Amino acid sequence: MIGADSSLINRFLEMLAAEAGAAHNTLLAYRRDLEAASAVLSDKLAEAGPGELTRLSGQWEDMAKASVARKSASLRRFFGFLVDEGVRADDPSHALPRVSPGRSLPRLLSHDEVERLFAAAAMQVGDRGVRMSALLELLYGSGLRATELVSLDVRAISVDQPFAILRGKGSKERMVPVSDRARAAVSAWLKVRPVGSSWLFPSGKSFLSRVRLFQLLRDLGAEAGIAPERISPHVLRHAFATHLLEGGADLRVLQTLLGHSDIATTEIYTHVDSKRLVDLVSRTHPLVDALPSEP
Repeated sequence: MIGADSSLINRFLEMLAAEAGAAHNTLLAYRRDLEAASAVLSDKLAEAGPGELTRLSGQWEDMAKASVARKSASLRRFFGFLVDEGVRADDPSHALPRVSPGRSLPRLLSHDEVERLFAAAAMQVGDRGVRMSALLELLYGSGLRATELVSLDVRAISVDQPFAILRGKGSKERMVPVSDRARAAVSAWLKVRPVGSSWLFPSGKSFLSRVRLFQLLRDLGAEAGIAPERISPHVLRHAFATHLLEGGADLRVLQTLLGHSDIATTEIYTHVDSKRLVDLVSRTHPLVDALPSEP
């Protein structure tokens, strides 16, 4: 495939491989879906609007629900990537059908595994360990997306403010918590950080790349005795959300902290909370004491 869409699709797949650790077969499936859509739209998928996507999805009517769901998911993620990269300002994927055969659950890390990651970061020598601790605190402690983290301005995190205002996906601003631990880690990093850059995590003439961040986390996972394929920036964002919900966080608050425009996206995390909800009902429902005991 050669055309205007080709390089963007390749960049998108490179991001999936590096940041999300997508498997080879997953990448092939994304490529097939995106290249097929691009062919139908005469190599203008990246600039398609809602009308074009509605006409495109109209050709999927005779397909199985699982196939339609996969194609829609591929295109949604691709357009989300284009927005994140600044290639386009709008996301037209709301025009795609929302047919789901069942949503897969995010990969999870336990509290113990997260603690092992922090311990491994603390064991790293010199400036490398200081930077790794700051990166980890902001990923897990604030639930930042990889792009949001690596592109932070050096003034974004104030050592005397328990929150930060970020411009995230779709150029939407949101407030995120910055814990005492995270502020202390950032303060330590600022003392050793290379000078002469406006980025909090500089690298050369720009900022740390998402690919490099993924590599750093994968190496850290190996040091902590965690399989590298289970570690990524997004997995730590999942851990942030999951562990907050386990601790009693309100789903609407979690939606705001994660920057989700649709509460349905946040609801994927409720699967981890089922046991706590059952326990809560068992302890607090007014009719519990009136229920007959089991023989």
